[in-house]
Order: sequence, then C-alpha cells, then structure tokens
Amino acid sequence: MNSNILSCDQLKGITGYQRSADVARCLRDQGVRVFHGRNGPWTTLDLINMAGGFEKNANPDTLTPDQIL
Repeated sequence: MNSNILSCDQLKGITGYQRSADVARCLRDQGVRVFHGRNGPWTTLDLINMAGGFEKNANPDTLTPDQIL
C-alpha cells in the first residue's frame, strides 16, 4: 500500500472522530479533498498539505512568511 494514503482508521485516529461521516466532514471543512471507498473515507498526505497551503516537495527553508501563514 502507498504510504502517502491515509485510511479511514488512520484518519479516525488523527481527527478523534469515530464515525466515518464525521471524519469526512471534518476534513472537507478544512479544505481537504476526501475520497469515499468501501472501507470509508480516505485521502493522501499531499492533499492534506495542499489544504494547509504547502506545495508538494516544497523546501521549507525556501518558503517566505506569506507562504507559511
């Protein structure tokens, strides 16, 4: 399995929610793109980073303050 993919069980642990629908709603409310699979919602680390304003493979040492805030 791809280590960048976060399963529903992993997302439950991260968000603190136990119901799949609550996990998906929490992530969508924060701008994270969520996919729905047979075992519940899932997403990727890249999609979470994009929602947080980080570019894929961005070097944190070269980010300007307006890119971080």
